[in-house]
Amino acid sequence: MKNLLLPPFLATCIWLAAPAVLAQPDAKKASAAKPKQVAALVMAAEVALEPRELAIAEHVHTGVLRCELGVSVTLTNDPRSPGYFNVQGKNLHYRMSPVATSTGAIRLEDRTAGAVWLQLSHKSMLMSQKAGQRLADECMSPAQLTVAQAMRDTPGAGLLD
Repeated sequence: MKNLLLPPFLATCIWLAAPAVLAQPDAKKASAAKPKQVAALVMAAEVALEPRELAIAEHVHTGVLRCELGVSVTLTNDPRSPGYFNVQGKNLHYRMSPVATSTGAIRLEDRTAGAVWLQLSHKSMLMSQKAGQRLADECMSPAQLTVAQAMRDTPGAGLLD
């Protein structure tokens, strides 16, 4: 059987790391972190948005948006993190930030949950990329309702006109 000797570099690394591993705090103390402390850590870990994303955030319709089938979604700005939004509905809660698109549609994403909020001029929708389905559709703010009614009242020219 061969002698198993650690290379000097690896042995030094283990020797230097041992005090930190042995000095780990009690598991009970670590799990007793207060929710406000955890929320503060999450906020600190968030990436600051770029000016382009902050500009997109200025155009997001907030408030209670009524959707089809009696569903409603509430979008609120996060006052502690400019450009971030809380999206809530029945049995759902997402924290979203703007993402630039090539189409001009406003897109918010919660990458960890796999949720996407798309806002067009006449409606918005909430989709789950993980489940591959729409969670809420035909959601409208008062401004979007006005645009949707105008589109119904005066439809644009058809492709063959």
